[in-house]
Amino acid sequence: MLRAGSVVTCIACKNLLPSRMGVKFRVPLQKLHPLSRAIHHRYSANNNPQRPPHCSAARHYTSLSRLPMRPLKSRSGGHGYQQHRSFLVARLAARLLKLRYILLGSAVGGGYTAKKTYDEWKDMLPDMSQYTWIVPDFVWELSENIDLGKLASALPELEEIAKLLPDMEKIRENFTFLKSLLSSETTGESTLRATDIPPTSAAMSDSSDKQFKKSSDKEKVDQLQEELLRTQLKYQRMLERLEKENKELRKVVLQKDDKGIHQRKVKKSLIDMYSEVLDILSDYDSNYNTQDHLPRVVVVGDQSAGKTSVLEMIAQARIFPRGSGEMMTRSPVKVTLSEGPHHVAMFKDSTREFDLGKEEDLAALRHEIELRMRKSVKEGQTVSAETISLSVKGPGIQRMVLVDLPGVISTVTAGMAADTKETIFSISKAYMQNPNAIILCIQDGSVDAERSIVTDLVSQMDPQGKRTIFVLTKVDLAEKNLASPSRIQQIVEGKLFPMKALGYFAVVTGKGSSNESIDSIKDYEEDFFQSSRLLRDGMLKAHQVTTKNLSLAVSDCFWKMVRESVEQQADAFKASRFNLETEWKNNYPRLRELDRNELYEKAKNEILDEVISLSQVTTKHWESILQKKLWERVSTHVIENIYLPAAQSMNSGTFNTTVDIKLKQWTDKQLPHKALEVAWETLQEEFARFMAEYKGKDQDDIFDKLKEAVKDESIKRHKWNERAMDSLRVIQHNALEDRSITDKSQWDAAIQFMEETLQSRLKDTDSVIADMVGPDWKQRWLSWKNRTPEQHTRNETKNELERLLKLHEDHTAYLANDEVTTVRKNLEARGVEVDPILIKDTWHQLYRRHFLQKALLHCNLCRRGFYYYQRHFVDSELECNDVVLFWRIQRMLAITANTLRQQLTNTEVRRLEKNVKEVLEDFGEDTEKKVQLITGRRVQLAEDLKKVREIQEKLEAFIEALHKEK
Repeated sequence: MLRAGSVVTCIACKNLLPSRMGVKFRVPLQKLHPLSRAIHHRYSANNNPQRPPHCSAARHYTSLSRLPMRPLKSRSGGHGYQQHRSFLVARLAARLLKLRYILLGSAVGGGYTAKKTYDEWKDMLPDMSQYTWIVPDFVWELSENIDLGKLASALPELEEIAKLLPDMEKIRENFTFLKSLLSSETTGESTLRATDIPPTSAAMSDSSDKQFKKSSDKEKVDQLQEELLRTQLKYQRMLERLEKENKELRKVVLQKDDKGIHQRKVKKSLIDMYSEVLDILSDYDSNYNTQDHLPRVVVVGDQSAGKTSVLEMIAQARIFPRGSGEMMTRSPVKVTLSEGPHHVAMFKDSTREFDLGKEEDLAALRHEIELRMRKSVKEGQTVSAETISLSVKGPGIQRMVLVDLPGVISTVTAGMAADTKETIFSISKAYMQNPNAIILCIQDGSVDAERSIVTDLVSQMDPQGKRTIFVLTKVDLAEKNLASPSRIQQIVEGKLFPMKALGYFAVVTGKGSSNESIDSIKDYEEDFFQSSRLLRDGMLKAHQVTTKNLSLAVSDCFWKMVRESVEQQADAFKASRFNLETEWKNNYPRLRELDRNELYEKAKNEILDEVISLSQVTTKHWESILQKKLWERVSTHVIENIYLPAAQSMNSGTFNTTVDIKLKQWTDKQLPHKALEVAWETLQEEFARFMAEYKGKDQDDIFDKLKEAVKDESIKRHKWNERAMDSLRVIQHNALEDRSITDKSQWDAAIQFMEETLQSRLKDTDSVIADMVGPDWKQRWLSWKNRTPEQHTRNETKNELERLLKLHEDHTAYLANDEVTTVRKNLEARGVEVDPILIKDTWHQLYRRHFLQKALLHCNLCRRGFYYYQRHFVDSELECNDVVLFWRIQRMLAITANTLRQQLTNTEVRRLEKNVKEVLEDFGEDTEKKVQLITGRRVQLAEDLKKVREIQEKLEAFIEALHKEK
């Protein structure tokens, strides 16, 4: 490229310059042909300006470049020279003609290039038609819905407004006359005092003239005041008419905007964003380090002073429950007021909208508020500190957040809790001690001011009166009852009470009837102040009366306080968030910040996974563990109550008869119950085992208490199907009735089962006998253990009874009385005093061991008895009926285990899973339960972090919207 001035030009621009010019002088880019500049910009835009191409490396040729000179052939002779000159002239003419076509082609090419560049720039511009949805639809249709010409014609003309204005010249003349009159009176009095003794007739005439002048001057002053009042009322009516029209227009616009809610995302209003922050803080402030100093309007006053009525006038609806002299406000009610197309109310935790224009919805809203208040009050209490959050929207409502507190009382009456007065004071102080809270102090004007309690309380919390607004209610009754109306003037001027305030207002909240509508109360209030001497005599100023002026003043004060303090509060929460995040990083660096609800959901999923694992247990495992547990539960009964009594018989018929009777009684009464108990315990143990085995490196110990509670509650709720017992009894009875052993393998299995059972019982019996008699001689010598006197007595008794068994190996299970006496006398002869009961107890264990040893020997003999069994033991001295008994018991255990397994897998596991889900759902809805079961500093820290972040984010969004509104 070449340099032209300070601008880099491309090769195409270079070729436009004559070749003879070279590069010895510079030509600014602005002096080039416009087409050349356009080509230059297009060409140079595709090159890197930091790496210009080297012109010397390669020569670029275009249609405008100078053609290279051909070498001339050698010329000889004049004729050749003349021909050469003619040839040069012809070639020069051809060059000139060719230059014309070159210029024409360049112009056409440059025009095409410029058009192409314009098209590319046009394509680069974004399609703004895609963003028309940003502008609301009602803006495009505003002229169609609103007749602007009609609106302009409805407004008064400037000449009419000028006519309504007072005649300033006339007022100036009157004031001048009054001033001159007062000055003349002063000089007249001084002259009168200076005169020695005027004539009597002259004095009388002068006094009469002065009296006439004073009366005429007083009439003029009264006329001026009346004229000013009439003018003010005219302005007031005009403003009200304009505001009413403006309200209707705004309602139309809001309704039009409301129709487009589903077409675009709705943006929350400023007051709604602020109210959300206050709701979060009200739920969290009790456990939070950073104090909540966000502004809100706190409505306080004596009981029945008209607090609720004032708030209803501001909200433009009778939304609160009412009672005659009874305490109705039992808990704080936070009311968020905002403007909207429809007059509706809604609770924070509900989606139902109450239409405040319908009386049935108003009654339902009042009833719901009363129910919530009574529900929030704990048993034995009268008031509660729990806040009820309510939002009210409607056309023309001033935006603010008010908190209606229970009325302050001086005496606790019957039916109230003993600490009601102190509780109300503590609730009121908790709200008023916020340095940014606006205190709306309500005073009943119809009672003596000295009976007020709330004024002293407000003076304590805000002694300078920098955030207090005083409201005097029931001014109509006060004017009627008070002998001196100036007392009202002293109240609203702040001269009667020691408390100070930002402003003083006087309002009328109706005639005292609960059936009055808001519109009728407004009309009554307006009519009263128009005819009241308080306003006519100048005791009250116009801006100090009516609830409308009050709501405007409170709203202005509220938003001023918000703008002054909200950023400071946001900084405080930001610092608190930093501290909490630092603590988490230092203590739990590898754990996610899960709050209590998120931890509960995680634990819930783990528990459901563990319950589902029960359905994956194999059939073999279920039947094996059920059969083993069932035999452990019933083995003692089978041995002690069935096998041992039946074995005392001398023949097989008696043995089988006794066994059948005992088994039938057992099956009818105990066996099904025992089987279901075993199945239920097995299900519980398997459930607990899966929950315990689920623990791994990712298992969180913080869930242990929750899982244990879920397991216990699920088991407590689970009830086994009662119909299963009847079917199980029939199955067990049929299994025990079967005596047919079909093959040798079943016989061997019964022999093994019997042998294992007898050996286990024999081992247990030997252990019991060893504990009874104490250590033997080896343990005494090697372990230095000695027998106790009781063990010595039992050992001597055992030796005596063993000698008896050796003499009578076929002895029955019970000792006769004479045998007991014989044993006792033999022991006494050796100097051992023994009790007959001890002898019987020792005999029971010794005979049990003797019987089990004999049964094991008989079991070994029956190993080869399957052949005799098939022949029903005919012509054989071997009888193995006890083996058949154990085979019947073993088969019953297998069939019972299979039946219980089917019932577990098909019914009970699913019912248990259902119970677990229900328990988890119930625990999830119970906040207190979750707080009890999921605890610890880690949980609390995560909760704090979540709340602080939410508060900070909402505050920042609110501050951003607040700045935009400015």
